[in-house]
This record gives sequence, structure tokens and C-alpha cells, in this order.
Amino acid sequence: MYDQFATEKLIDLWLTEDIGACDLTAQTMIEPNEEGCFVMNARESLIVAGIDIAARVFKKYDPTLDVQVHFADGERVEAGAILLTVKGCARSVLTAERTALNLVQRLSGIANETATYVEAIRGTKAQLIDSRKTTPGLRMLEKHAVLCGGGLNHRLALDNGVMIKDNHIAVCGSIQEAVTRVRKKLPVLTKVEVECDRLDQVHDALAAGVDVIMLDNMSVANMTEAVALINGRVKVEASGGIRLQTIRPIAETGVDYISTSKITQSAPAVDIGLDEA
Repeated sequence: MYDQFATEKLIDLWLTEDIGACDLTAQTMIEPNEEGCFVMNARESLIVAGIDIAARVFKKYDPTLDVQVHFADGERVEAGAILLTVKGCARSVLTAERTALNLVQRLSGIANETATYVEAIRGTKAQLIDSRKTTPGLRMLEKHAVLCGGGLNHRLALDNGVMIKDNHIAVCGSIQEAVTRVRKKLPVLTKVEVECDRLDQVHDALAAGVDVIMLDNMSVANMTEAVALINGRVKVEASGGIRLQTIRPIAETGVDYISTSKITQSAPAVDIGLDEA
């Protein structure tokens, strides 16, 4: 679900950032002909994400390395599982090690956090979706990690759909005027979503004929009322201040989607290491 060509460019940037002119430690300590076998292992239970890209990091730095991936993205593994084996020039492995580990630790952490949120709303109709609040340069991959954890993706970028928010409404003067302007120029199959933080705005959005209504920072009581008012006529998204402790009552209001930045912005990296086999 990520762009292979864009990822190749990112790998170049990551390696350049971490290595600089050369790995001074490896170059001065390890002979060019010394070889080794190393394993990337999970030091805690986790959902794998980014392991193929980690393998490509090693291969991009040194194409002669033999890299074997043992689990697919989206698989849950227990502590002690070997995710990847890399053999060959020891100097190369140790030079690319941190870049590969940083990536899979970050992405697997997002997958783990996403799965925790998904589990919290299991049994309701609500589906968990992400946001555009991602690490600059890593959005594509962080959204891939959300998919690995069982979540869904919202917009990848601003060109993926129309989201009319409070500032757009303020400039246009009303929800109706904002939607009217959009519909004049929008491709016919592109959906229009409008953000509402009051119940009167929900009425306005329905009258304007939007496709999705976002209930932004509403109380659970107001969300329940809004869902009843909408009555299945359009899809409903809840957003704003969503936390693990609050997500279940929000899901039980009957919304279709719940979006949160917590699964990308606040996900802790998981513990993964690279050790000599």
C-alpha cells in the first residue's frame, strides 16, 4: 500500500542522514573482508510493520548482502521472534543497522497502537481511521502501518478529497456556500466532508447535501443526538480529542468512523534489536 519508487528515494535520504561521509567506527574497526550473520529480533510482542523496507535499507546500502525476511507486515509475533536475517559484509550490516531498526521500530509501534484502539471499539459499527497528523516525510509509511494494525486510512494528502473545516466556512460565510462553491469545480466522484462542532451545523450540512459529516469535539450526548438526526443519510465521523479511555463511548453513539492522531503522533516505538546470530 505504499509507493515503491518514493520509498527508494526516502531510503537514500535516511542513509545519507545517518551515515554522513562514512561510518567512522565500522571503517576503522572492521576489515572489509570480515563477514557476519545477524538477526533482527522482536524483544516484545508486536505487530510487524515496515520489515520489507528495513530489508531494502540493507540491500540499498550493500546489494551483496543476503537478507531474508521471516514475517510479513501485519503479522503479530511474540517476544523472541526473528523478523529478519542479514548475512554478508559485517561492516555494511553495522553501518545500515540503525536506519533499518529505526524504521521498523517506529512503524511497528504505530501498528501496535492502532491495534489497541481497534480492539477497544470491537463489537461496534465504528471503524478506526487515521489523520494527516504524521511525521513529515513518513506519512505514506505511517499510514501503511495503520493498515497493518487493522485501521483504515483517511486522506493521504490534501488532493485526496474535500474536507470543509471551520476556517473554510468562515471564509465562505456558510456551510451551504462552501459546499456550493466546491460542487461547481469538483470531480463528480469525489466526496465532500464537512466538519461540524454544533448540532445546528449538522442540520446545515445535511441541507447542503454533503457526503460525510465530521462531528468535531462534540460531547457523547451531542454525538448521540447528531447520529439520530442524520439517521443513516450520510456517513458520520467522530474526531477531536479521541483517546483510548474515551473511544468506546464514542463508538457506541453509532458513528461510522472515528479518527484520531494518537495512533500516529503518540505511538511509542517497539523494542526490536539486531544481534549477531
